Amino acid sequence: MQISPDTPPFFTGDPVGWHGTTILCVRRAGAVAMAGDGQVSLGQTVVKGNARKVRRIGPGSTVLAGFAGATADAFTLLERLEAKLERFPNQLERACVELAKDWRTDRYLRRLEAMMAVADRDRSFTLTGNGDVLEPEDGIIAIGSGGNFALAAARALIEVPDLTAEQVARRAMKIAADICIYTNHNVIVETIA
Repeated sequence: MQISPDTPPFFTGDPVGWHGTTILCVRRAGAVAMAGDGQVSLGQTVVKGNARKVRRIGPGSTVLAGFAGATADAFTLLERLEAKLERFPNQLERACVELAKDWRTDRYLRRLEAMMAVADRDRSFTLTGNGDVLEPEDGIIAIGSGGNFALAAARALIEVPDLTAEQVARRAMKIAADICIYTNHNVIVETIA
């Protein structure tokens, strides 16, 4: 397959585009849970099965962050977001907007291939390299190759009255891992009550 000069930078030679993880954030009854699978894929090969793609960041570790995409790029973005959180403590939205501005305009950051989901006690956002800072209206975020599967499952499970945010996240991630070949069942969940 030949790649033309007009091909977007994230194109890997496979018609599906880039893939490799599932991150899910669920907000319910004053709690937020962020889950991520542990699979790292290189093409059609599983390189690692227990990667940690969900972390606590920021002063006091009060922010949950999950990433999908190139690992080194994601760590660069996590470091930048953490610096923004130190500059704007307790202002997650402002820190995200400032990072998105830098990500879109900085020559180095613009080339990074990743997406992030971030959440604190009050708000959740999806950040992209296009300058997007998106807040879901239903409190559920899903990114990565299995994101749509996890999102659909979480939206259905959120209707079950007795489930906590963490239970919804775990069950939805299991469904996504059963469907998406780039997502495994080794799930790490971080929560804020």
